Amino acid sequence: MTSMGKTRRTMSVGLIGAALALTLAAPARAGETPTAAAGWQLTPTGTDARFRGLAAVDRRTAWAAGSKGTVLRTTDGGRSWRNVSPAGAGDLEFRDVEAFDARRAVVLAIGEGEASRVLRTEDGGATWTESFRNTDARAFYDCMTFFDHRHGLAMSDPVDGKYRILSTRDGGRSWQVLPSAGMPDALSGEAGFAASGQCLVSAGPRDVWLATGGGATARVLHSADRGVTWTATETPIPAGDPARGVFGLAFRDRAHGIAVGGDYRKDQPSPRAGAVSTDGGRTWHGPATPPPAYRSGVAWLPHGKAAALAVGPTGTDLTTDGGRTWRTVDTGSYDTVDCTPDGSCWASGEKGRIARLATKD
Repeated sequence: MTSMGKTRRTMSVGLIGAALALTLAAPARAGETPTAAAGWQLTPTGTDARFRGLAAVDRRTAWAAGSKGTVLRTTDGGRSWRNVSPAGAGDLEFRDVEAFDARRAVVLAIGEGEASRVLRTEDGGATWTESFRNTDARAFYDCMTFFDHRHGLAMSDPVDGKYRILSTRDGGRSWQVLPSAGMPDALSGEAGFAASGQCLVSAGPRDVWLATGGGATARVLHSADRGVTWTATETPIPAGDPARGVFGLAFRDRAHGIAVGGDYRKDQPSPRAGAVSTDGGRTWHGPATPPPAYRSGVAWLPHGKAAALAVGPTGTDLTTDGGRTWRTVDTGSYDTVDCTPDGSCWASGEKGRIARLATKD
Protein backbone atom coordinates (compact mmCIF):
# COMPACT_ATOMS: atom_id res chain seq x y z
CA MET A 1 0.00 0.00 0.00
CA THR A 2 1.30 3.46 -0.88
CA SER A 3 1.91 6.08 1.80
CA MET A 4 -1.11 8.00 0.45
CA GLY A 5 -3.26 4.89 0.79
CA LYS A 6 -2.11 4.42 4.39
CA THR A 7 -2.88 8.06 5.18
CA ARG A 8 -6.36 7.85 3.71
CA ARG A 9 -7.16 4.68 5.62
CA THR A 10 -5.96 6.24 8.89
CA MET A 11 -8.09 9.37 8.34
CA SER A 12 -11.08 7.22 7.48
CA VAL A 13 -10.77 5.23 10.69
CA GLY A 14 -10.25 8.41 12.71
CA LEU A 15 -13.30 10.15 11.30
CA ILE A 16 -15.56 7.13 11.65
CA GLY A 17 -14.29 6.82 15.22
CA ALA A 18 -15.18 10.46 15.83
CA ALA A 19 -18.75 9.93 14.71
CA LEU A 20 -19.08 6.68 16.62
CA ALA A 21 -17.69 8.34 19.74
CA LEU A 22 -20.57 10.77 19.58
CA THR A 23 -22.99 7.88 20.00
CA LEU A 24 -21.32 6.92 23.27
CA ALA A 25 -21.72 10.33 24.82
CA ALA A 26 -24.77 11.61 26.63
CA PRO A 27 -26.36 14.36 24.53
CA ALA A 28 -24.70 17.66 25.33
CA ARG A 29 -26.55 20.82 26.17
CA ALA A 30 -27.05 23.15 23.23
CA GLY A 31 -23.75 24.58 22.13
CA GLU A 32 -21.57 22.17 24.09
CA THR A 33 -19.35 19.37 22.91
CA PRO A 34 -20.21 15.85 24.10
CA THR A 35 -17.93 14.54 26.83
CA ALA A 36 -16.58 11.66 24.79
CA ALA A 37 -13.36 11.40 22.83
CA ALA A 38 -14.81 13.28 19.87
CA GLY A 39 -17.57 15.66 18.93
CA TRP A 40 -18.47 19.05 17.50
CA GLN A 41 -16.01 21.71 18.60
CA LEU A 42 -17.28 25.27 18.17
CA THR A 43 -14.83 27.66 16.53
CA PRO A 44 -14.62 31.42 17.19
CA THR A 45 -16.25 33.38 14.35
CA GLY A 46 -16.72 36.80 15.92
CA THR A 47 -20.16 37.30 14.37
CA ASP A 48 -23.81 36.54 15.08
CA ALA A 49 -24.73 35.90 11.44
CA ARG A 50 -26.66 32.74 10.59
CA PHE A 51 -24.63 30.50 8.29
CA ARG A 52 -26.82 28.31 6.08
CA GLY A 53 -24.14 28.12 3.39
CA LEU A 54 -21.05 25.98 4.04
CA ALA A 55 -18.28 24.69 1.79
CA ALA A 56 -15.61 22.53 3.40
CA VAL A 57 -12.56 22.22 1.15
CA ASP A 58 -10.20 20.19 3.32
CA ARG A 59 -9.07 19.78 6.92
CA ARG A 60 -7.73 23.34 7.03
CA THR A 61 -9.91 25.29 4.62
CA ALA A 62 -13.63 26.05 4.75
CA TRP A 63 -15.99 28.83 3.69
CA ALA A 64 -19.27 29.89 5.30
CA ALA A 65 -21.93 32.23 3.88
CA GLY A 66 -24.85 33.68 5.76
CA SER A 67 -27.10 36.53 6.75
CA LYS A 68 -26.25 40.22 6.52
CA GLY A 69 -24.06 39.55 3.49
CA THR A 70 -21.50 37.71 5.62
CA VAL A 71 -18.82 35.42 4.18
CA LEU A 72 -16.10 33.87 6.35
CA ARG A 73 -13.06 31.79 5.44
CA THR A 74 -10.63 29.73 7.50
CA THR A 75 -7.31 28.31 6.37
CA ASP A 76 -6.13 27.00 9.74
CA GLY A 77 -8.74 24.37 10.56
CA GLY A 78 -11.15 26.78 12.21
CA ARG A 79 -8.76 28.23 14.79
CA SER A 80 -9.47 31.62 13.22
CA TRP A 81 -11.94 32.94 10.66
CA ARG A 82 -11.40 35.88 8.35
CA ASN A 83 -14.33 38.06 7.37
CA VAL A 84 -14.15 38.23 3.56
CA SER A 85 -17.66 39.57 2.98
CA PRO A 86 -18.25 41.36 -0.34
CA ALA A 87 -18.28 45.14 -0.02
CA GLY A 88 -21.77 46.61 0.12
CA ALA A 89 -23.48 43.25 0.54
CA GLY A 90 -24.96 43.88 3.99
CA ASP A 91 -28.55 43.65 2.72
CA LEU A 92 -28.03 40.30 0.97
CA GLU A 93 -28.93 36.88 2.38
CA PHE A 94 -26.28 34.37 1.35
CA ARG A 95 -27.65 30.82 1.57
CA ASP A 96 -25.14 28.81 -0.43
CA VAL A 97 -21.41 28.81 -1.10
CA GLU A 98 -19.40 26.49 -3.34
CA ALA A 99 -15.62 26.63 -2.93
CA PHE A 100 -12.93 25.13 -5.13
CA ASP A 101 -9.95 25.90 -2.88
CA ALA A 102 -8.69 28.56 -0.47
CA ARG A 103 -8.88 31.30 -3.10
CA ARG A 104 -11.81 30.52 -5.39
CA ALA A 105 -15.44 30.44 -4.24
CA VAL A 106 -18.93 31.28 -5.49
CA VAL A 107 -21.76 32.52 -3.24
CA LEU A 108 -25.50 32.68 -3.87
CA ALA A 109 -27.77 35.35 -2.43
CA ILE A 110 -31.48 34.52 -2.30
CA GLY A 111 -34.65 36.57 -2.62
CA GLU A 112 -37.24 37.80 -5.06
CA GLY A 113 -36.10 39.57 -8.19
CA GLU A 114 -32.73 41.30 -7.97
CA ALA A 115 -32.11 40.03 -4.43
CA SER A 116 -31.07 36.74 -6.05
CA ARG A 117 -27.45 37.14 -7.12
CA VAL A 118 -24.25 35.17 -7.66
CA LEU A 119 -20.83 36.55 -6.73
CA ARG A 120 -17.40 35.03 -7.33
CA THR A 121 -13.92 35.54 -5.86
CA GLU A 122 -10.55 34.37 -7.13
CA ASP A 123 -8.38 35.93 -4.41
CA GLY A 124 -9.69 34.45 -1.17
CA GLY A 125 -12.46 37.01 -0.80
CA ALA A 126 -10.27 40.12 -1.06
CA THR A 127 -12.40 41.14 -4.06
CA TRP A 128 -15.70 39.86 -5.45
CA THR A 129 -17.31 40.07 -8.88
CA GLU A 130 -21.05 39.85 -9.40
CA SER A 131 -21.60 37.32 -12.20
CA PHE A 132 -25.40 37.05 -12.13
CA ARG A 133 -28.28 39.24 -10.99
CA ASN A 134 -31.83 37.98 -11.41
CA THR A 135 -34.01 40.45 -13.30
CA ASP A 136 -37.20 38.34 -13.35
CA ALA A 137 -39.47 39.30 -10.44
CA ARG A 138 -41.08 35.83 -10.60
CA ALA A 139 -37.81 33.99 -9.89
CA PHE A 140 -36.36 33.20 -6.47
CA TYR A 141 -33.06 31.30 -6.43
CA ASP A 142 -32.44 28.81 -3.62
CA CYS A 143 -29.34 26.65 -4.15
CA MET A 144 -26.45 25.86 -6.44
CA THR A 145 -24.01 23.01 -7.05
CA PHE A 146 -20.86 22.36 -9.07
CA PHE A 147 -19.86 19.16 -10.86
CA ASP A 148 -16.25 20.31 -11.18
CA HIS A 149 -14.31 23.58 -11.22
CA ARG A 150 -16.05 24.72 -14.42
CA HIS A 151 -19.55 23.26 -14.64
CA GLY A 152 -22.29 24.18 -12.20
CA LEU A 153 -26.01 24.84 -11.80
CA ALA A 154 -28.29 27.05 -9.73
CA MET A 155 -32.02 26.58 -9.28
CA SER A 156 -34.97 28.90 -8.81
CA ASP A 157 -38.47 28.23 -7.51
CA PRO A 158 -40.93 27.55 -10.33
CA VAL A 159 -41.46 30.21 -12.99
CA ASP A 160 -44.38 29.60 -15.35
CA GLY A 161 -44.98 26.28 -13.60
CA LYS A 162 -41.45 24.84 -13.86
CA TYR A 163 -38.23 25.09 -11.85
CA ARG A 164 -35.76 27.40 -13.53
CA ILE A 165 -32.15 26.21 -13.91
CA LEU A 166 -29.08 28.38 -14.44
CA SER A 167 -25.94 26.85 -15.92
CA THR A 168 -22.29 27.88 -15.92
CA ARG A 169 -19.42 26.38 -17.91
CA ASP A 170 -16.68 28.71 -16.71
CA GLY A 171 -16.61 28.29 -12.95
CA GLY A 172 -19.39 30.78 -12.24
CA ARG A 173 -18.01 33.69 -14.26
CA SER A 174 -21.12 33.67 -16.48
CA TRP A 175 -24.55 32.02 -16.31
CA GLN A 176 -27.28 31.06 -18.78
CA VAL A 177 -30.88 29.95 -18.19
CA LEU A 178 -31.40 26.41 -19.51
CA PRO A 179 -34.44 25.57 -21.65
CA SER A 180 -37.38 24.32 -19.57
CA ALA A 181 -38.69 21.73 -22.03
CA GLY A 182 -37.07 18.85 -20.13
CA MET A 183 -38.32 19.98 -16.70
CA PRO A 184 -41.49 18.33 -15.29
CA ASP A 185 -44.33 20.57 -14.18
CA ALA A 186 -44.13 21.74 -10.58
CA LEU A 187 -46.91 20.79 -8.19
CA SER A 188 -49.28 23.45 -6.93
CA GLY A 189 -47.53 25.34 -4.13
CA GLU A 190 -44.25 23.47 -4.64
CA ALA A 191 -40.87 25.18 -4.18
CA GLY A 192 -37.35 24.64 -2.91
CA PHE A 193 -36.07 25.43 0.58
CA ALA A 194 -33.05 27.74 0.89
CA ALA A 195 -32.27 26.31 4.34
CA SER A 196 -28.88 24.64 3.99
CA GLY A 197 -27.48 25.01 0.48
CA GLN A 198 -28.46 21.38 -0.11
CA CYS A 199 -31.68 21.59 -2.13
CA LEU A 200 -29.55 21.13 -5.28
CA VAL A 201 -26.69 18.61 -5.09
CA SER A 202 -24.55 16.68 -7.57
CA ALA A 203 -22.42 13.53 -7.70
CA GLY A 204 -20.01 12.75 -10.48
CA PRO A 205 -19.69 14.66 -13.75
CA ARG A 206 -23.36 14.83 -14.83
CA ASP A 207 -25.88 13.73 -12.14
CA VAL A 208 -27.80 16.30 -10.11
CA TRP A 209 -30.78 16.14 -7.74
CA LEU A 210 -33.28 18.84 -6.71
CA ALA A 211 -35.30 18.73 -3.46
CA THR A 212 -38.83 20.09 -3.17
CA GLY A 213 -41.53 20.81 -0.62
CA GLY A 214 -44.72 22.75 -0.15
CA GLY A 215 -46.73 20.66 -2.59
CA ALA A 216 -49.04 17.72 -2.01
CA THR A 217 -46.01 15.40 -1.90
CA ALA A 218 -42.32 15.95 -1.17
CA ARG A 219 -40.38 15.12 -4.32
CA VAL A 220 -36.83 14.75 -5.56
CA LEU A 221 -36.07 15.57 -9.18
CA HIS A 222 -33.07 13.96 -10.91
CA SER A 223 -31.12 14.87 -14.03
CA ALA A 224 -28.39 12.73 -15.59
CA ASP A 225 -27.37 15.33 -18.18
CA ARG A 226 -26.41 18.37 -16.11
CA GLY A 227 -29.89 19.78 -15.82
CA VAL A 228 -31.25 19.50 -19.37
CA THR A 229 -33.85 16.78 -18.70
CA TRP A 230 -35.37 15.74 -15.37
CA THR A 231 -37.54 13.05 -13.78
CA ALA A 232 -39.51 13.48 -10.54
CA THR A 233 -40.01 10.93 -7.75
CA GLU A 234 -42.11 11.12 -4.60
CA THR A 235 -40.51 10.59 -1.18
CA PRO A 236 -42.15 9.49 2.10
CA ILE A 237 -41.15 12.74 3.83
CA PRO A 238 -44.35 14.62 4.83
CA ALA A 239 -45.54 17.50 2.66
CA GLY A 240 -48.90 19.12 1.99
CA ASP A 241 -47.95 22.38 3.72
CA PRO A 242 -45.62 25.29 2.79
CA ALA A 243 -43.42 24.42 5.80
CA ARG A 244 -42.96 20.73 4.96
CA GLY A 245 -40.88 18.80 2.50
CA VAL A 246 -37.34 17.75 1.60
CA PHE A 247 -34.83 20.36 2.80
CA GLY A 248 -31.48 18.68 2.19
CA LEU A 249 -29.93 15.96 0.02
CA ALA A 250 -26.61 14.12 -0.04
CA PHE A 251 -25.41 11.55 -2.60
CA ARG A 252 -22.15 9.69 -2.00
CA ASP A 253 -22.22 8.37 -5.58
CA ARG A 254 -24.70 8.11 -8.45
CA ALA A 255 -26.81 5.53 -6.60
CA HIS A 256 -26.82 6.13 -2.85
CA GLY A 257 -28.64 9.15 -1.49
CA ILE A 258 -30.17 10.47 1.72
CA ALA A 259 -32.94 13.05 1.97
CA VAL A 260 -33.82 14.95 5.15
CA GLY A 261 -36.52 17.45 5.99
CA GLY A 262 -39.83 17.53 7.78
CA ASP A 263 -41.69 20.57 9.16
CA TYR A 264 -39.43 23.48 10.09
CA ARG A 265 -41.92 25.03 12.52
CA LYS A 266 -40.78 24.58 16.12
CA ASP A 267 -44.24 23.61 17.38
CA GLN A 268 -44.83 20.94 14.73
CA PRO A 269 -43.58 17.32 14.88
CA SER A 270 -41.58 15.71 12.07
CA PRO A 271 -42.11 11.97 12.52
CA ARG A 272 -40.71 10.95 9.10
CA ALA A 273 -37.87 13.36 8.58
CA GLY A 274 -35.67 11.17 6.37
CA ALA A 275 -35.60 8.96 3.29
CA VAL A 276 -33.06 6.74 1.54
CA SER A 277 -32.44 5.85 -2.10
CA THR A 278 -30.13 3.15 -3.47
CA ASP A 279 -31.01 3.59 -7.15
CA GLY A 280 -30.06 7.15 -7.90
CA GLY A 281 -33.30 8.66 -6.68
CA ARG A 282 -35.68 6.56 -8.79
CA THR A 283 -37.25 5.28 -5.57
CA TRP A 284 -37.16 6.49 -1.95
CA HIS A 285 -37.85 4.54 1.24
CA GLY A 286 -38.42 5.67 4.80
CA PRO A 287 -35.87 4.63 7.46
CA ALA A 288 -36.75 2.04 10.07
CA THR A 289 -35.70 4.63 12.67
CA PRO A 290 -35.84 8.11 11.10
CA PRO A 291 -34.32 11.30 12.49
CA PRO A 292 -36.58 12.31 15.39
CA ALA A 293 -37.11 15.92 14.32
CA TYR A 294 -36.84 18.34 11.41
CA ARG A 295 -33.39 18.22 9.78
CA SER A 296 -32.15 20.64 7.14
CA GLY A 297 -28.63 19.36 6.34
CA VAL A 298 -27.01 15.99 5.70
CA ALA A 299 -23.56 14.73 4.68
CA TRP A 300 -21.91 11.37 4.13
CA LEU A 301 -18.75 10.75 6.10
CA PRO A 302 -15.78 10.41 3.73
CA HIS A 303 -14.26 7.09 2.68
CA GLY A 304 -17.10 5.09 4.20
CA LYS A 305 -20.19 3.57 2.66
CA ALA A 306 -22.66 3.66 5.52
CA ALA A 307 -22.05 6.58 7.90
CA ALA A 308 -23.67 10.01 7.59
CA LEU A 309 -24.62 12.97 9.75
CA ALA A 310 -27.87 14.97 9.68
CA VAL A 311 -28.27 18.33 11.41
CA GLY A 312 -31.05 20.71 12.36
CA PRO A 313 -31.98 23.33 14.95
CA THR A 314 -32.50 20.67 17.66
CA GLY A 315 -29.48 18.47 17.12
CA THR A 316 -27.24 16.16 15.14
CA ASP A 317 -28.12 12.58 14.20
CA LEU A 318 -25.79 9.78 13.11
CA THR A 319 -26.45 6.78 10.90
CA THR A 320 -23.96 3.95 10.48
CA ASP A 321 -26.14 1.79 8.21
CA GLY A 322 -26.68 4.00 5.20
CA GLY A 323 -29.64 5.94 6.58
CA ARG A 324 -31.83 3.05 7.72
CA THR A 325 -31.55 3.98 11.40
CA TRP A 326 -30.59 7.25 13.08
CA ARG A 327 -29.54 8.22 16.60
CA THR A 328 -29.30 11.71 18.08
CA VAL A 329 -25.75 12.38 19.26
CA ASP A 330 -25.69 16.13 19.94
CA THR A 331 -28.33 18.76 20.74
CA GLY A 332 -26.58 21.88 19.45
CA SER A 333 -28.29 23.91 16.72
CA TYR A 334 -26.91 23.64 13.17
CA ASP A 335 -28.45 24.28 9.73
CA THR A 336 -26.00 22.55 7.44
CA VAL A 337 -23.09 20.10 7.44
CA ASP A 338 -20.30 19.26 5.00
CA CYS A 339 -17.46 16.72 4.95
CA THR A 340 -14.24 16.69 2.94
CA PRO A 341 -12.45 13.92 1.04
CA ASP A 342 -9.38 14.20 3.29
CA GLY A 343 -11.33 13.42 6.46
CA SER A 344 -12.99 16.38 8.18
CA CYS A 345 -16.60 17.41 8.85
CA TRP A 346 -17.93 20.90 9.54
CA ALA A 347 -21.34 22.26 10.58
CA SER A 348 -22.76 25.78 10.75
CA GLY A 349 -25.92 27.56 11.82
CA GLU A 350 -27.44 30.36 13.84
CA LYS A 351 -25.72 32.98 16.02
CA GLY A 352 -22.39 32.64 14.24
CA ARG A 353 -22.06 28.93 15.05
CA ILE A 354 -19.46 27.03 13.04
CA ALA A 355 -18.07 23.76 14.40
CA ARG A 356 -15.66 21.07 13.34
CA LEU A 357 -15.92 17.39 14.16
CA ALA A 358 -12.74 16.63 16.08
CA THR A 359 -11.19 13.51 17.55
CA LYS A 360 -9.08 13.11 20.65
CA ASP A 361 -5.48 12.72 19.58
